[in-house]
Amino acid sequence: MGHISHLSKRGSVYYARIDVPEDLVTVLKTQTRKLSLKTKDLGQAKLRLWPVIAEWQREFDDLRTRRALVDADREHAVWDHHKAVLERDEVERSQMPGEAGIEAMRADLLGRVERGEFKGIDPLSILEATIELQVAQRAGELSTTARTVKLTEMRKHLAKGETALIAHEVDEYLRVNRLFVEPSTPDWVSLARRMMRAEIDALERTLERDQGDFSGLPRDVLVKPPTLERRATAEIAVVGESIAEAVKAFKKENPRNVSKSRMNESCRDIGIFIETVGPGFPVAKINKKHVREWKALLMKYPVRATEVVAFRGMSISQIVMANDELKRQVLSDRTVNRYLSSLSAFCSWAEVNGYIPANPCTGMALPKERRATTLPFTSEQMNILFTSPLFAGAQSETEWRLISRPGDVLIRDHRFWVPLIMLFSGARPGEIGQFAVSDLRQQQGQWFMHITIEGETHSEGKSVKTQGSMRVIPIHPELVRLGLLKYHAERVEAGDKQLFPGAKRNERGQMMADFSREFGKYLARIGLK
Repeated sequence: MGHISHLSKRGSVYYARIDVPEDLVTVLKTQTRKLSLKTKDLGQAKLRLWPVIAEWQREFDDLRTRRALVDADREHAVWDHHKAVLERDEVERSQMPGEAGIEAMRADLLGRVERGEFKGIDPLSILEATIELQVAQRAGELSTTARTVKLTEMRKHLAKGETALIAHEVDEYLRVNRLFVEPSTPDWVSLARRMMRAEIDALERTLERDQGDFSGLPRDVLVKPPTLERRATAEIAVVGESIAEAVKAFKKENPRNVSKSRMNESCRDIGIFIETVGPGFPVAKINKKHVREWKALLMKYPVRATEVVAFRGMSISQIVMANDELKRQVLSDRTVNRYLSSLSAFCSWAEVNGYIPANPCTGMALPKERRATTLPFTSEQMNILFTSPLFAGAQSETEWRLISRPGDVLIRDHRFWVPLIMLFSGARPGEIGQFAVSDLRQQQGQWFMHITIEGETHSEGKSVKTQGSMRVIPIHPELVRLGLLKYHAERVEAGDKQLFPGAKRNERGQMMADFSREFGKYLARIGLK
């Protein structure tokens, strides 16, 4: 059998197969779609294959036009549903027969009886005509009862967290407005509860109308005219022009030649922006309004939100809403600017490559004076730090809670040397932690530290912050006095490639992230934080 696109065979049965587009992998949570064609015959398989592929392509196109739920969508969903319930009530009232109409129906029914039209007819037809008249006579009463029952049940469902009575309304709103929200997720449930509150309020107003009071206004504080502009219908990007596809190309090109860890961090940052516009959004349509709204969310976004169980499965906007109650610490202005910087780097590349006419992030950073600053240590505090147990002797070498207590255990690994080298060289902790043994060199009687990417590399990769960070620094006499060269000689004798074998990168590529975390706690234990 010659190769046929999208057709595969498992055992003797043929299958349809398609690779999920890159920008939809995170949405569909799979890289490949497969479906049994339920035939062993090649001819039948060919006939059944293309309708399946066409349906998948339509699904992909549909998903690309959808976008994430934002506050404006929630506001309009609540208000639209409230209005729709009241409008349906108004239509129902306008179609109810008045007294004259009911009397005409009664006269018509009696006339049909007198004319003998029901003789020989199935008794069910007579019953139907009678019930039709009774329903017309009790239309108002039946409508009131039905709405009262629904109001009661909807209140119960709202209290219990059930959504069965509103699910079809939620899904229809999402479909019409081209929004992508997976069923039963926090975003979906939150929207359902909001729309339930809208319907409850509207049903209460209809019961007031039954008493002749049509002046009622919404009483639920959630039900109010939207303050945010309704978003236009989502646009779909042509192949290769979506933001998800462009970010992939940006990452591959790496125009500024940044480290792998920094590029991964940037793409994670940009990924949070993509949540707000959707992976299929055209790069060319990104504007300052999108960036402004994202920045506003970031300023309310809690620190390490992805690690908080309560936020699991939530979008950025949902997390921000939930944090209104949890009150977790939010991102600093400096971190917000880092996110903006990541997006700006991508947009600059997009501008150069003709995706967009101008970088929409220009001028969007928060002012530096807004940033919370960390005051430098005073001379007294520096003395306290470098005479503390970590440097003078502790009760343990492994347990941080005991390292802060004075003892006889001398710590002489990276935890001891990194802060000291920082003090006497000005080098960054990440640069020091990745030192190779060969980075300490003697030239014409003087020892130097070489912060560079040349020579032997760290076992987990070696990097400096920028090209300008590659430099040579003389080793301070105090470091020599404290034994750095002796420590270096021990590493050489042991055959180590790394100067500090215990300094590791975390899964995000950050050097000594665990030490940085514990060192902050250590400072607090010795009274410096």
